[in-house]
Amino acid sequence: MPANMPRQVKHRKMQKRRIRGKATTNNTVAFGDYGIQSLETGRVTSQQIEAARVAANRLLGRSGKIFIRIFPQRSATAQPAETRMGKGKGDIEYWYAEVKPGTVMFEIAGVDKVLAQQAFRRQAYKLPVKTCMTERRHTV
Repeated sequence: MPANMPRQVKHRKMQKRRIRGKATTNNTVAFGDYGIQSLETGRVTSQQIEAARVAANRLLGRSGKIFIRIFPQRSATAQPAETRMGKGKGDIEYWYAEVKPGTVMFEIAGVDKVLAQQAFRRQAYKLPVKTCMTERRHTV
């Protein structure tokens, strides 16, 4: 059972859909000082989100705070290997978050820019989409 999954959903088994367009929400740094932003469309699984969180936490230790801005709320199903056709839809294999270009996936607060860059680089290795680092835009 994955650690990061919804407690309750209306329909357990969902249909696959195309992820189109750019992010209109979650596209600015809101909670931290720096954020890691997606540059392309993709599916980020709950295991990948957890691996990226652990990678950043190991580097930062107790300094700084990490905010996770994406949540895996869609399910993907799969049939077992070497199963004949016609036995219905398979069981849920994993949960994933749909990520569009411009989505801020993780944020870090309370650390300097160099340390944030190192943490985001480690997170980028764990993620299936190309990413870049962004800063909070302060309005005066």
